[in-house]
Amino acid sequence: MEFHLTHEDSKSKARSGIISTPRGNFNSPVFMPVGTQGTVKAMSPEELQTIGVEIILCNAYHLYLRPGWQIIKKLGGLHSFINWPGPILTDSGGYQIFSISSLQKTNEEGVSFRSHIDGSEHFLTAQDVVDIQVRLDSDIMMVLDECLAYPASFERAKEALRRTLNWAKTSRNYYRGEKGLFGIVQGSTFKDLRKKAVDELIKLNFDGYALGGLSVGEPYNLRFEIISFVNMLLPTEKPRYLMGVGTPGEILEGIERGVDMFDCAMPTRIARTGTVFTWNGKVNIRNARHKEDNAPLDALCSCYTCKNYTRAYIRHLIWAREILGIRLTSYHNLHFLASLVRKARMAIKKNSFMHFKQEVIDNFKNLKNEEGNNV
Repeated sequence: MEFHLTHEDSKSKARSGIISTPRGNFNSPVFMPVGTQGTVKAMSPEELQTIGVEIILCNAYHLYLRPGWQIIKKLGGLHSFINWPGPILTDSGGYQIFSISSLQKTNEEGVSFRSHIDGSEHFLTAQDVVDIQVRLDSDIMMVLDECLAYPASFERAKEALRRTLNWAKTSRNYYRGEKGLFGIVQGSTFKDLRKKAVDELIKLNFDGYALGGLSVGEPYNLRFEIISFVNMLLPTEKPRYLMGVGTPGEILEGIERGVDMFDCAMPTRIARTGTVFTWNGKVNIRNARHKEDNAPLDALCSCYTCKNYTRAYIRHLIWAREILGIRLTSYHNLHFLASLVRKARMAIKKNSFMHFKQEVIDNFKNLKNEEGNNV
């Protein structure tokens, strides 16, 4: 895996580049739709390609539990299994182990936990987590890490970081193949711990670096203070991945600070309840004001949903709990984010990212909608 930096914005830390993998290249900044179970909910792989999605994320924890890496490997690997031809990034499952599994315990070798599906007991080492992702045949892999909720005490964060760094070292020494392997910067909201994480991970020369342990309850401003601090320390020649952050506003704030890669399940999750992004802010299509609205979700959007269906019809589908309604809103939200990062890349190349960002934010603020312009 290689990263080629192509443009840098002179008025911010925003940058664009090309990330090369054995299964093709993708442009950065990039938003990666989340396909936790090997599918981006409600979307087919063909639709994702039509939208302009270049890379998706799947989760090693979930696929390890069901259907199991053995079945996926037997059937030709993850790309063949889910019919996705482009690059795939797999999350190690560390966050899921610590957030949704039960009775998890950590030691120097790895983590034991009970499946959230059937209660079965499992133990995974740092090497096991790498092996699972190699057998899934993903293109970019994440090391095992320990993620803490906010707030966390300094001593608790220090201990979790120590364990995370040990696992990172074990993983890097264990695997040096052609697939990308990313280290994960932890340390909660403590800058000295974050700096220690960066210093130690750089020594291991990972193919990229992820910012983990954010969007876990900390204040918005503190989140981006930590992102700015960490990105100042990370090497410019490696991609930077902000894990689990994906509202339009957060993506723009991250790009301004030098983030290259984003993922989040939120855009498709809120789509299933009828909330959509527009270039004028968020809209809840379930609201009564849209009952007879013949307009598209977003007059400025060129996606399939907006070119063919009205707010009134989509509202009816959502209230009737029809699958088509969920598909149409999910399609729109993913198209919106793909367009957002594409336009951001164009602005970076023109050295006008900050103007682009402010224009988008101003548009969000100008519409007094039912969502309070929370983007």
